[in-house]
Amino acid sequence: MAAKAIRIHGMANLTLVYGMRLLPSEDVAEVGQAPVKLANGREAHVTMHVLEGSKEEIEKQLRTSLEAFFDLYPEI
Repeated sequence: MAAKAIRIHGMANLTLVYGMRLLPSEDVAEVGQAPVKLANGREAHVTMHVLEGSKEEIEKQLRTSLEAFFDLYPEI
């Protein structure tokens, strides 16, 4: 898992939490949420997403998904 800190003017630093793993599609039976332990002792969850197709199709879907994610947060 990798984390990327982002500095936004007027806001606290943000951290984008994401994970990726490429597997043969027939091997994936189930995908759940990934836990994230917070500094205050609480736990949050990251919804995992599944993209299938060729390398090019997956890259296109990933770009579209990333753009849509940031559209949910117009203030950043």
